[in-house]
Amino acid sequence: MEFSQLISTRYSVRTYKPDPVEEDKLAQVLEAARLAPTASNRQPFKLIVIPTAGREEELLKIYNKKWFVQAPYVICGCGMPAEAWVRQGDQQNYFMVDMGIVFDHLILAATELGLGTCWIAAFDPQAAREVLELPPEFVPVLFTPLGYPEKQPYDKRRKPLEVLVERLDKKAQ
Repeated sequence: MEFSQLISTRYSVRTYKPDPVEEDKLAQVLEAARLAPTASNRQPFKLIVIPTAGREEELLKIYNKKWFVQAPYVICGCGMPAEAWVRQGDQQNYFMVDMGIVFDHLILAATELGLGTCWIAAFDPQAAREVLELPPEFVPVLFTPLGYPEKQPYDKRRKPLEVLVERLDKKAQ
């Protein structure tokens, strides 16, 4: 699949088939995340792969939507601030940016393989810590289910490019 088709095809999946995800596809998705660029190549993250079968009730404490546990897996992206690159001028820690890039790679790789995902940030971080027994140095940043979509992609609404982009080279004219 060409990149332009991939990014236009990807959508937030909220209904999943119960079909298992093949190990090789899971490995490819995780490898895409591993290869994601991070600030100063520090890779300050951990991905936690959680099979949903038998854990639905406790996972719903993290994000209370039934579709969250329909897919065979839920993946948690944890940042590790102490390992991340920090910009000297303002001490901005880049672990959240890094986690966003890692998850974007993961989600696009899943889409290319015919798998569905849904970027979830509106979860209960304390419940995530407790349910996943996260050590203090792990900060839960993002979740996604990972499985086969039940439905076909839909048209996405996006703002027009001219609203989102400002070209400084055009102002000089």
